Amino acid sequence: MSTQIITDSSADLPKELIEKLKITIVPLCVHFGEERMPSDLSAKEFYTRMKASKNLPTTASPSPHTFLQTFIEASKVHDHIVVMCLSSNISSTYQNALVAKELFEEQGLPGKVEVIDTRSFSLGLGLQVVKAATHALAGITMHDLMDKVRDNVKEITAYFTLENLENVIKGGRLDRIRGTVASVLNIKLLLKISETGTVDVIEKVRGTQNALNRLIDKIGEKHHDFEKAIVGICHSSCEERALDVKRRILAKYPFKEVILSDMGPVIGSYAGEGGIGVAY
Repeated sequence: MSTQIITDSSADLPKELIEKLKITIVPLCVHFGEERMPSDLSAKEFYTRMKASKNLPTTASPSPHTFLQTFIEASKVHDHIVVMCLSSNISSTYQNALVAKELFEEQGLPGKVEVIDTRSFSLGLGLQVVKAATHALAGITMHDLMDKVRDNVKEITAYFTLENLENVIKGGRLDRIRGTVASVLNIKLLLKISETGTVDVIEKVRGTQNALNRLIDKIGEKHHDFEKAIVGICHSSCEERALDVKRRILAKYPFKEVILSDMGPVIGSYAGEGGIGVAY
């Protein structure tokens, strides 16, 4: 009995980790105007293109057909398929995967499909996927795997802070008036992925360094066995800042493992350049 873990491209996982853990990625579509970007567009190419564009990129969920074809291919090799989607409260990806599951079952194809609303995104989702894929490769039973997957939906915490709020305002994720005032006053927002998979403003602080300080402090508020835990750090085109955050986190909390990655085009469309996210 084998299990394939599938997720979407909002998970922001490094390519080498995707390959190592044999994770299948179903890409969301990213457009600049009418032009659809290739699914393998690198983060560097994306941020260069976004900086030069007059308009923000837009994103669209994978279609049910795209999911269905992915399920069919996976079922040729695996007995079980677990699909871990970004939050249903910010995307229709989860709903489209459910439609594909119904179509898959109606065709009487071999294999069992489970679709999970992770109520997260970026490395909040990515860490859930890494844990699930690690368990799947270890060969644990489907029942035990699903128990662990559901536990991680509840347990993994993710915070973000953004350098500027232009994209998140234009993208409709933050009230325009409040966001404009915050930008003018150099107010940085500490954001958290809520239990329902939305984005909550936790704190407002002045200046980037103060925001990063609070983000790092927040990690210590969670009762955690750091020496057995993984921390994920992602950035939107600010690798040096992310490396400094990594150094500061490890100096304070002895995490067993660190995943450092780019925010890809899906999340980067809203985050803009200079954002940092931490999930654990």
